[in-house]
Amino acid sequence: MILTKAQYDEIAQCLVSVPPTRQSLRKLKQRFPSQSQATLLSIFSQEYQKHIKRTHAKHHTSEAIESYYQRYLDGVGRNGAAPVLLELANEVDYAPSLMARIILERFLQEHKETPRAFLAQLPLSLASSTAAIFQSPGRHLTHPLQHLPQHSPTRRLQASKSVINSMLRDPSQIPDGVLANQVYQCIVNDCCYGPLVDCIKHAIGHEHEVLLRDLLLEKNLSFLDEDQLRAKGYDKTPDFILQVPVAVEGHIIHWIESKASFGDECSHHAYLHDQFWSYWNRFGPGLVIYWYGFIQELDCNRERGILLEAGFPTDIVTLCHGRASP
Repeated sequence: MILTKAQYDEIAQCLVSVPPTRQSLRKLKQRFPSQSQATLLSIFSQEYQKHIKRTHAKHHTSEAIESYYQRYLDGVGRNGAAPVLLELANEVDYAPSLMARIILERFLQEHKETPRAFLAQLPLSLASSTAAIFQSPGRHLTHPLQHLPQHSPTRRLQASKSVINSMLRDPSQIPDGVLANQVYQCIVNDCCYGPLVDCIKHAIGHEHEVLLRDLLLEKNLSFLDEDQLRAKGYDKTPDFILQVPVAVEGHIIHWIESKASFGDECSHHAYLHDQFWSYWNRFGPGLVIYWYGFIQELDCNRERGILLEAGFPTDIVTLCHGRASP
């Protein structure tokens, strides 16, 4: 779905006043029935991520963190089964998964005075990585509780990023049943952030790469994929390089990049800077497929060697002066 800048701005403006919930997405679909669900979801997610980046800092001041943590404690103290964290995130307009991370990190700090007792509650694999924080440099850790300081009342349990991520991916690892349930509620109700959303995005991206591969094979086009290119020593590569260039709408292309998202100004300019121009410098002109559409005005680099499409092109001409086989 290719949108004009004006059409995109109209959709984005509607998102300013709605919370990032699935109910809001359904209302957006009712407002713009001609747009596909996938396109609206991609725009919805990208616009919300921009909002979070703009407001991220204010949620991570020490005052904000202490306020959120105290409100969490007060809330679960009154009713541990209520969705306290989720409601708090919605109230302060912050992504539920990111709010869960703030509270989880603060919870781990709360256990700074009893690291051995805390680690004893963790699964063996998770305790190992956490215990390593206390391990002296160069020491071999043969057991997660071995070599921990026996008396360290003032030392903090600074959970590593990997430990936090592991707990967020599997809240059952959190050694507090109430907090584990609260974090789980945030993860499953967050449609823009969190490990569940990351898994879905990764699966969708892989699905479209497989789709593109199948279409290339169907057209009898010879190509090298990203894994084959990296095996040859390339560090930054597009998804597919055509071993024999083809023409699309009168433009020669040597490579194709698959993006399972909508191409808005922010993401497209970042891709141009970080990826597309590098591909152009190394491999020549190429094609980018934004499977969920893009802003029409962004397709302005065709003469310079980067084409945009919202799907697999149907007008492919090979060097044999004929269209690719159906």
